[in-house]
Amino acid sequence: MIRDITIGQYYPADSVLHRLDPRVKLSGTLIFIVCLFLVKNLWGYLIAALCLGAVIRLSKVPFRHIVKGLKAVMILLLFTVVFNLFLTSGTPVFEWRFIRITKEGIYLAFSMAVRLTLLIIGSSLMTFTTTPNQLTDGMESLLRPLNRLHVPVHEVAMMMSIALRFIPILLEETDKIMKAQQARGADFETGNIIRRARAMIPILVPLFISAFRRAGDLAMAMEARCYRGGKGRTKMKPLHYKKRDGAAWLLLAAFVGVIVVSRRI
Repeated sequence: MIRDITIGQYYPADSVLHRLDPRVKLSGTLIFIVCLFLVKNLWGYLIAALCLGAVIRLSKVPFRHIVKGLKAVMILLLFTVVFNLFLTSGTPVFEWRFIRITKEGIYLAFSMAVRLTLLIIGSSLMTFTTTPNQLTDGMESLLRPLNRLHVPVHEVAMMMSIALRFIPILLEETDKIMKAQQARGADFETGNIIRRARAMIPILVPLFISAFRRAGDLAMAMEARCYRGGKGRTKMKPLHYKKRDGAAWLLLAAFVGVIVVSRRI
């Protein structure tokens, strides 16, 4: 399960999506998520799924590698479907004792499951095709107008980039600790919820210690290199929009227009 978490990982490939400006990919992901919550019918979900499939094909990231990230949130998806299916009031379709399934509950459960699935795949695709350094530069550039409100944009972007970079490292560390504890006879699979929660303590304690140690080492390394924030700093690879980025913006505008039209169908 730990190895199935793919968020924060970068998949190197030579594709159009990898070469896009990170600002376009960040904005496109945000627009895609907003459009998912604007969809109100089956046609909208079908259009969003087809467009996401086309983008995945352009990214040259293996589809099974992207779908693997859904295993880590399968329990969340299951809970969402169950709660919406059985706890939504409306026109009853099936009734047996205290179990009651409504027409509105079926539609809401289906829409929430599809919406969450597309949202997770779309967000993962952004991190698969964008390096942490590009994400930092893109977020800093998009949030730069907030500097006038005295918001530490560079520091916020740096923290988010470090958090994304540390996710795969901490997942690998967790996997190593679990295997070491299992080799010593630890059991994480059997027993009730309380017993399983107690069994996680031998994992969480060394994991937190390792995380704090890595954070301390990173802070010392940044201080040794005289890091003082983003004020007055230059970039080795400044961001510049190119023709392919303009084409991507046009495709995003067309996608938004199609989604808006599909709401009226």
